[in-house]
Amino acid sequence: MRRFAALYRRLDRSTATSDKRAALIDYFRDAPPDDAAWALWLLSGGKIGGARAKIAGTNELRDWIAEASGNPAWLVEESYHHVGDLAEMLTLLLDDPPVEARDETSLRAWIEDRLLAVAGREDAVRRDVIVGAWRSLAYDERLAFNKLLTGALRVGVSQRLVQQALAEMSGVDIARIAQRMLGAWSPSPAFLRDLLTEGELPGDRAQPYPFFLASPLEAAVESLGPIDDWLLEWKWDGIRVQLIRRDSDIALWSRGEERLDGRFPEIEQALASLPGDAVIDGELLGWREGDAPLPFTALQTRIQRRKPGAKILSDTPARVLAYDLLERDGIDLRERPLQERRALLGELLASHADPRLVISPEVIAPDWETAAALRIGARERGVEGLMLKRRSSPYQVGRRRGDWWKWKIDPLTIDAVLLYAQSGHGRRSALYTDYTFGLWDGDALVPVAKAYSGLDDKEILKLDRWIRANTLERFGPVRSVTPLHVFELGFEAVNRSTRHKSGIAVRFPRILRWRTDKPAAEADRLDTLRALAR
Repeated sequence: MRRFAALYRRLDRSTATSDKRAALIDYFRDAPPDDAAWALWLLSGGKIGGARAKIAGTNELRDWIAEASGNPAWLVEESYHHVGDLAEMLTLLLDDPPVEARDETSLRAWIEDRLLAVAGREDAVRRDVIVGAWRSLAYDERLAFNKLLTGALRVGVSQRLVQQALAEMSGVDIARIAQRMLGAWSPSPAFLRDLLTEGELPGDRAQPYPFFLASPLEAAVESLGPIDDWLLEWKWDGIRVQLIRRDSDIALWSRGEERLDGRFPEIEQALASLPGDAVIDGELLGWREGDAPLPFTALQTRIQRRKPGAKILSDTPARVLAYDLLERDGIDLRERPLQERRALLGELLASHADPRLVISPEVIAPDWETAAALRIGARERGVEGLMLKRRSSPYQVGRRRGDWWKWKIDPLTIDAVLLYAQSGHGRRSALYTDYTFGLWDGDALVPVAKAYSGLDDKEILKLDRWIRANTLERFGPVRSVTPLHVFELGFEAVNRSTRHKSGIAVRFPRILRWRTDKPAAEADRLDTLRALAR
């Protein structure tokens, strides 16, 4: 645990990406393989335990630290709200043990032999292990232990940065490492060994390729140069997927690294009838008769059902609009230019002629002015804007700027009133940065959206001070506030929803600006939002 705690401290105190990468390389080069495998799991977003293997709930941790530290429950609760981070609060409430009493157990042993060994056991057994850890670990080790225990290991390290460090350390291509880390895997020395093995392994054939992601276009579109250098497509509002057919293996993988087996049988059937093996990148959509996409909310009903029945298959038929051909009959095509890959894709799907799997049409525009006019009408088509892809581009890994851009339509907007606030996470855990907003419905304000981004640091600090001084009620970590401040919110789409009190669900809400010029009485009404719903 000491080596991992030192890594956590080094990462947490560094703001330079190069320093963080160097810290990761040092750790993975020197750590025992079983510890390194668990560190990779945790730094990649993995957690220990789970709903079926409970180690400790937040209320239990509060009760146990109150008893272990001799502090009353109310003081523990106040300490938590003051510190804003559960793991840090648990660490601060106990003193360090004497040097001779400190536990030298490894990271792997702490997780496997102690925590996972008592997961799901009776309260007293779990309590003894965790309190024993608190009493035997020094501050740095105790903080790292509490971070992994609470699943709050946020140190500004992305999975991509971890992969870069591993690639630099091992000499294995980062694309190969990223591919092997897709989907479900377990933290073990064997997995780590295979991950860092040069050359192709048998299991590599079952994995999708890492997705190439577009970046938001923020500069003037004319700065991209001649429009003839670019392929224009609609930005569809569905689920990004890879369709894999290799020999008899058929698989649908989402961008969220989840296999969608059984949920879209019509797509699996279309894939099985392809003339040859292929890996296709595309967008999975609900598709109504009349050649138009269904709202994303309709597709969500399919995602939640592993074996959809006849009615849902009929109500929400699915289609994949294919963007790219990544592999054909075992040949990796990703380094070839997009224009060539797309021509091969067009030939493949034309010979297939299945309406459930078709190529995403090219949007034809002779100049950027015409493209801008087409983009303005995107929402009426049920799409989010335009995708701009350099015709000469290879298929890269992750969000690499320069070759693929998403040129989205301007967001829909409303003016809403701040109703509730909750403290944030990580470096913002001591500030109120998570907000709930409402619209007028008659004389009442009804919550319609939560937003976490859009304010700068100065505005966050100003609003945090105001929230603390104008709290009406507390509901655990949530505070209701005087309904005074109005904010302009942006969002991508509005849909009817029976799961929300307002009857409306908005997609990707965020704060555009603080309307200090507008009183709460002049905020928008719920009917305004309802009128925008699809």
